[in-house]
Amino acid sequence: MSVQSEFALENKVMYQLERVGYERASIHNNESLEKNFRQILNDRHSDKLDGHLFTDSEFKRLMIQINNKSVFGSAQILRDKFVLKRDDEAELYLEFFDIRNWSRNKFQVANQINVNDRFKGPYDVTVLINGLPVLQMELKRRGLAITEAFTQVERYGRQNFTGLFSYTQLFILNNYN
Repeated sequence: MSVQSEFALENKVMYQLERVGYERASIHNNESLEKNFRQILNDRHSDKLDGHLFTDSEFKRLMIQINNKSVFGSAQILRDKFVLKRDDEAELYLEFFDIRNWSRNKFQVANQINVNDRFKGPYDVTVLINGLPVLQMELKRRGLAITEAFTQVERYGRQNFTGLFSYTQLFILNNYN
């Protein structure tokens, strides 16, 4: 029996998700994660923005307001409309998910996103909806104990998952073949 590398497992999962319509996103760190999220926000709210994309100060203000919430607080933000005060003092109502018309959401998948939290390391596979990382997959090759994945995710929960990663709502642990 041959042993498949974790990298090969990740690519297999990524390919399967692409086949059902997920877009492969080139996201490798927190900076590119935020850039992707900002672009999707601009695209999704272009009708409300009237050609005036989020300024750097508006996006920074938004990130300060939505970052590092509890799992419950993050889930609330995902469900509800979010009010952002623009630089001109106008209020803009943002919707992070379209829960009525789910097909209007943008589904992406990325792998090996390196984080610079207390524990530095790449996440195996991340599923993003509208630029927010809502699902993490921790993959272990055959022959490794699945408890290694549990330990890793517990450590992430204690030491990582800050910023946009605080929107992670679901973990999948798998010793995939």
